Amino acid sequence: QVQLVESGGGSVQSGGSLILSCAASGVTRSSYAMGWVRQAPGQGREGVAAIENDDSTAYESSVKGRFTISLDNAKKVVYLKIDNLLPEDTAMYYCALALDPHNSIMSTMEGLEYDYWGQGTQVTVSS
Repeated sequence: QVQLVESGGGSVQSGGSLILSCAASGVTRSSYAMGWVRQAPGQGREGVAAIENDDSTAYESSVKGRFTISLDNAKKVVYLKIDNLLPEDTAMYYCALALDPHNSIMSTMEGLEYDYWGQGTQVTVSS
């Protein structure tokens, strides 16, 4: 049974940085992708970054240059480093995992084509 546990959220001031982590357990497939999806109050879920275990990555255009996703394949831990946080980054951030993804990593991210989801970690940015 796959489980995802996020950590690292919090309240920060605009311009600050955060690192979110997500540890996956129960993953036995050799091919998988992990990503981060955020949901701001009153908004739908939005994929912001994703990575496959071959290190292919994808980013939502508005976060490029500020968000960096990385994967420790041995530990199955995905990280999201967020620099220069903006108030509009305030959201619940969910970790998600796709097993044996069939489409491109960009398609996985944009289409939220994930099989498993974490509980989320809140990021609040004050101006």
